[in-house]
Amino acid sequence: MSSAPPPGQASAGLNPAQLEAVYHLSGPCLVIAGAGSGKTRVITTKIAQLLVSGYRPSQIAAITFTNKAAQEMRERAKALVGNKAAKDLAISTFHSLGVRLLREEGTRVGLKEQFSILDSDDVLNVLKDAGSTTDVKQAQRWQWTISLWKNNGIGPLQAAQIAADDDERAAAAVMVRYQERLAAYQAVDFDDLITLPLKLLTTNAEAREKWQNKLRYVLVDEYQDTNAVQYELLKALVGERGMFTAVGDDDQSIYGWRGATIENLKRLPLDYPNLKVIPLEQNYRSTGSILRAANNVIAGNPKIFEKKLWSEYGDGEPVVLLEADGEEHEAERAVARIQQLRGDGLGPQFRDFAILYRANHQARVFEQALRRAQIPYKVSGGQSFFDKAEIKDLCAWLRLLVNQDDDPAFLRAVTTPKRGIGHQTLGALGTFSAQWKCSMFEALFSESLATAITKRALDGLHEFGRAVNELQYKARHTEGHTAAHAMLSEWLKDIGYEAHLLDNEENEKVAQARRKAGSSSWFTSSRSQAHRSLISALSKKL
Repeated sequence: MSSAPPPGQASAGLNPAQLEAVYHLSGPCLVIAGAGSGKTRVITTKIAQLLVSGYRPSQIAAITFTNKAAQEMRERAKALVGNKAAKDLAISTFHSLGVRLLREEGTRVGLKEQFSILDSDDVLNVLKDAGSTTDVKQAQRWQWTISLWKNNGIGPLQAAQIAADDDERAAAAVMVRYQERLAAYQAVDFDDLITLPLKLLTTNAEAREKWQNKLRYVLVDEYQDTNAVQYELLKALVGERGMFTAVGDDDQSIYGWRGATIENLKRLPLDYPNLKVIPLEQNYRSTGSILRAANNVIAGNPKIFEKKLWSEYGDGEPVVLLEADGEEHEAERAVARIQQLRGDGLGPQFRDFAILYRANHQARVFEQALRRAQIPYKVSGGQSFFDKAEIKDLCAWLRLLVNQDDDPAFLRAVTTPKRGIGHQTLGALGTFSAQWKCSMFEALFSESLATAITKRALDGLHEFGRAVNELQYKARHTEGHTAAHAMLSEWLKDIGYEAHLLDNEENEKVAQARRKAGSSSWFTSSRSQAHRSLISALSKKL
């Protein structure tokens, strides 16, 4: 029995265009949603309407582009349809959906059930190995090029054929060796989470029919940000029925640099002649003066679908344009404007202001100007503590202690610091573990492994395995924060990790400071609070 709200209750307060989008269930639908036009409410209300119409929650997939957006959508759906129904909805990112398909069907495309998913740093390490280089920037260029090719459905052989210059030809050659290593490691990168499910659904009729019956209605948010392979994956999922709603806006397409293309919006009416196009033009976020300015800014953009945003909020305050002689003058004028609007403190509070900039490097001058004016501020975004390479390294080791079936953690830990275990050894180990259906860590202790790799390589793996087991024993017999802190500090020295960091530190001044410290104190002092919470949280799991 559906837990969806009664018909009409969920859609109360929607405008006519929103209602039209919610109630169009008979075929493919494209909602052209301008900024602030209530698109998320349309999606969640349409989910409720689908449940009322007889769809089961598990048959409905809602796809968006960030985990944060997916979580927000789930919470808003929960408020409409209840906890149980919301829990069974397939609300996720494209990549999370790809993981789900591969976990269930990966053996059909050559993966073992517990395949590894490499993060960006892991990918760079494999690329450096595949390209026989220690140059991080070169590896990053290869990573960028290969990712763009994958997002456009271009594999290694085609990449070699279309390579336009020496750099691209080198990247294509590296791509071949890179993919060979991923296959041997039983690992995939972020882009493979789309390309492999697409390969699965287009080459395996049984899997395609199964998933088309599992997910009988698909909603896609931020459709203008899809790339070529995501478009094809959607087509493969919805099949000839074409039961989907795509929500997007050609004026908000800003991710062309990573493969997204508004050509996908152009293709929809061609691939689905019965496509219903519904523009959402009423804005619920801004005043008329802001919308007029925005409409004028984008007036020259190439248009696929016409729309013009409007608001019931009236004109509001006029938009003020501040002209500046340079970035420092710009920051000074912005700060002066904040002080002027705040007046004697009875006006808006500091927390009511936001400074938006296009790239992180532009934050510096604004921070300096705010500091000079003694205005408190908080910078959102930037690199997370847990995204730092050394923290990922430490977490890989600790994850392996908690779960020795964690192959991604194994691959990072066994190669950091370097210990003479190369791609051939790891490739052979990955193949062996896939054949015996076990984790790579478990496989390294198998007597049969001696027939697959050299004695020297086997000795190196055994040494690593003993180090992990010894650390695990110590962790299980260590209690309290102080003892855990001391154990980890000693361990960092024992495995040569401090030397590894010093040797790989690009900033020579930082490296010299760390050498002078002569201990793991740099690790704990510069990151003390987060480091303590990390050790505390993970030591409890151990």
